[in-house]
Amino acid sequence: MAQLTAYGKDVKKRLIDIGQSQEWLAGQVREKTGLFCDTAYLYKILIGERNPPSIVSAINEIMHLGKEDK
Repeated sequence: MAQLTAYGKDVKKRLIDIGQSQEWLAGQVREKTGLFCDTAYLYKILIGERNPPSIVSAINEIMHLGKEDK
């Protein structure tokens, strides 16, 4: 099983803090960007397999993660 990156851990911790799921986050990203994002794709971002700038930017905005958290 792949390990979460530091960024992935930050996102997961924030999801726990706000009481939301990865499914919720994927839906928020789709709504904000109009781009494809499901939980499998989100997982690939959290483990560092994918790094799409527009989706990562949307995640940062939705999760209120600053540049220092990347």
